[in-house]
Amino acid sequence: MNDDAAGVLVVQALAEKFNFTDELTLLDGGTLGLDILPYLEGIDRLLVVDAVATGGSPGTIVRMTGDDIPLALATKVSPHQMGLKDLLLVADLQGYAPAEMVLWGVQPGSIEMDMELSPEVATAVPILMEKVLDELASWGIPATPKSGR
Repeated sequence: MNDDAAGVLVVQALAEKFNFTDELTLLDGGTLGLDILPYLEGIDRLLVVDAVATGGSPGTIVRMTGDDIPLALATKVSPHQMGLKDLLLVADLQGYAPAEMVLWGVQPGSIEMDMELSPEVATAVPILMEKVLDELASWGIPATPKSGR
C-alpha cells in the first residue's frame, strides 16, 4: 500500500547492507500482529520503523518514545498497525513489554493499493534509515557495512 512499505524497506535495506551483533534481531513484522509476541519476551529495547499518520507533510520523519507510541498508532494508517497496537498492549499486560521503545516513522503521502512510494516518502526513506542506524549506535549496536556494498 504505497507509503506503508517505508518501514519494511528500511528493515530490508539494513539487512542487505549491514551486519549487526547477535543482540539485534531485524524483523519485518508486516501483518503478523500478535504472532510477534514471542520475539518481545526478554528484550530490553524495541525499535519500530513504520509509516505513521502525524498530520505532518508527507515525508516528515518523526521519533516517538514510550507512551507516545500507542497514541501515534491510534490513527490507523494500515491494517497491520492495529496489530502493532494490540501487540504492545498484550506484551505490557503479560509483563514483558520492553523497558525502552522507540518508533521512527514517516508521514505517508499515499496508502492506496500501489507498489510505488510517493516521491516525498521515497526521498525520506534513506534519511529514515540513517536515523535508525544512529539510534542503534546510541544503544551500542554498531552497523558494519557488508563487503561490496
